[in-house]
Amino acid sequence: MADLVWRSRGHARRSTRAVRVTVSAVIVAAVVLAVLIVPPVVQLDEQAVDLSRKLQPPSLAHPFGTDDVGRDLLLRCIYGLRISLLVGVVAALVATVVGTLVGAAAAAFGGWVDRLVMRLVDTFSSVPHLLLGIFVVAMFRPGVWPVIASVAITHWLSTARIVRSEVLSLRSRPFVDAAISGGASRWRVTSRHLIPAVLPQAGLAAVLMVPHAMWHESALSFLGLGLPSHQASLGNLIQTARGSLLAGDWWPTLFPGLFLIVPTLAVAGLAGAWRERINPRRRSELTL
Repeated sequence: MADLVWRSRGHARRSTRAVRVTVSAVIVAAVVLAVLIVPPVVQLDEQAVDLSRKLQPPSLAHPFGTDDVGRDLLLRCIYGLRISLLVGVVAALVATVVGTLVGAAAAAFGGWVDRLVMRLVDTFSSVPHLLLGIFVVAMFRPGVWPVIASVAITHWLSTARIVRSEVLSLRSRPFVDAAISGGASRWRVTSRHLIPAVLPQAGLAAVLMVPHAMWHESALSFLGLGLPSHQASLGNLIQTARGSLLAGDWWPTLFPGLFLIVPTLAVAGLAGAWRERINPRRRSELTL
């Protein structure tokens, strides 16, 4: 009887996990298709101003309503998501590559190299990400690339720590000892064996970093330090809608916020499934 109960619970959890992964995958696919297809297909100017349609509530003509200068909010949200997603993906890739190389080098060489690199990581980690990001973007004119550089510079630290710990655990494996005994150099062992072995963990870190980078960009834009105010991004849309919210118009704030929150939850759902797949022990514990 007890065995039957455990099996039923495990089946229910697997079913719930499958539903969560499916819903997350559908949302992510819809987001990608929207940002790739809608702007070229819909021949509308998302910057077109029409004060006669100022702050119209959601309707059939404008499903998300209009903003404070009469622009269609749905189209603006899609363009804003496109920019925020671009910043998040590029910054996450750059940060993951830098963190992987730094973490692998620190663990592979060890000694003073490892100590120096980790002290550098600790130094950067002691400064809040947002504060360091503000310092970086303040040195340049507002634009996409300064924001990408800001996010990438402040987000490689966690990947470096993850990769370093994985490489340290792999250094004691038999296949590494066999490669060293066969005369392979430290660089060859690192590039041919250690780095490929940590790529799944690095890829998972990159996926999880995309929504985090989007939130970072939105925070910078909300503070007026990210993208130019005329350029649609989720942070700019939320920042512009503050006055409307105080006046009782909720839709200019709600829908850009949902465009930021829903993809984040979807990516987190897919990343959780990926984590369980690359860590079978954790997956078996979860299905008990």
